[in-house]
Amino acid sequence: MTAIFGLMRIPFTILFCMIFPALVTCAEDNTAPTGTVRFAVFNAALNRPSSGHLLRDLKNGRNRQLKGVAEIVQRVRPDVLVLQEFDYDPAGESADLFCENFLGKSQRKHEPIEYPYSYCGPVNTGLDTGLDLDNDGQVSGPADCHGYGAFPGQYGMLVLSRYPLEEESIRTFRGFLWKDMPEALLPVDPETGDPFYTEAERKVLRLSSKSHWDVPVQIDAQTVHLLICHPSPPVFDGPEDRNGRRNHDEIRFWADYISSGRNDYIYDDRGNRGGLETGAAFILMGDLNADPIDGESVKGTIQQILDHPLVNATATPVSIGATEQAGWDSALDRNQAGDPAADTASFHGGNLRADYALPSRNLTITASGVFWPGINEDGYDLLKVSDHRLVWVDVQIAGR
Repeated sequence: MTAIFGLMRIPFTILFCMIFPALVTCAEDNTAPTGTVRFAVFNAALNRPSSGHLLRDLKNGRNRQLKGVAEIVQRVRPDVLVLQEFDYDPAGESADLFCENFLGKSQRKHEPIEYPYSYCGPVNTGLDTGLDLDNDGQVSGPADCHGYGAFPGQYGMLVLSRYPLEEESIRTFRGFLWKDMPEALLPVDPETGDPFYTEAERKVLRLSSKSHWDVPVQIDAQTVHLLICHPSPPVFDGPEDRNGRRNHDEIRFWADYISSGRNDYIYDDRGNRGGLETGAAFILMGDLNADPIDGESVKGTIQQILDHPLVNATATPVSIGATEQAGWDSALDRNQAGDPAADTASFHGGNLRADYALPSRNLTITASGVFWPGINEDGYDLLKVSDHRLVWVDVQIAGR
């Protein structure tokens, strides 16, 4: 009887995977079917405590975490991959080293994978403002940077692609000031109602905790814009909820960027104004640190994207492993209001849907998934490499 009631609690999509595994791919697929392109995002937790540490691990080619991340990528085989928490290397060696020493070598007999094109730009993490942003009486430290970080470039981002990137058309918004967003949710002191940040702080504080990137990819005759960010988690603050409010507005940035008539205020790091061209195809990708129902994000944060009329949110990536793990702790399971099958991150305080790969409405989704194998499935041991899971989506591209 207990087993029967356990099955009743499993969402139909996952139950179908369990009963008919030959008909539905749940944890991983091999390659995108002909005529489609697979996009994936993975917060691989490859950040290191000091500058140059990741570069050393990449050079020696023996790091077990890097091998595990590479194996996951070789199993899922995305055509376009966004890695997050991959420390920025100003010299530009890191991407090539990861491709050559890890992705380009078979991991436990899985086929190597090649990405001829890459982009890795600077981010705001670890970039000191010289101001006391967290009001702890000191003007230095990770929390006083434009984005939390022990050194410039910690928790960076990397794009890898089998298709050419339109490098001259890449737009970055690292320097966009939070105060320049109309009706920004800048924090206030809940006791006094005064602004939490001083006027001097508001004049310099940037919106992006890492950066916002618009990276166009040329896929045959079509351009697809990768809209990438990694907002602040809505925790690690006080009653002013400065991180939760920033998370909301970092996500709102993309909702405005794709909306004609709402993006005139936006300027990029080259000084060009405006948002995405009307009708352009895009994939919004990132560890957005916002669950639709659970967690501590400001109410309605991720709905700015999920409910946007130009976003195709018709398919929710799911996994057996997420559902299985949710049942291990009955207290956390009871406290979760959302469908655990859609979770993408495993935290001590409960699992959440934090990671997204959302196409534009003018792209058709043919399949999607989360690499989160169940305890008895092949690849389960790889989950230790990160507290996040790789999320992928297959879409049809015109002319393929």
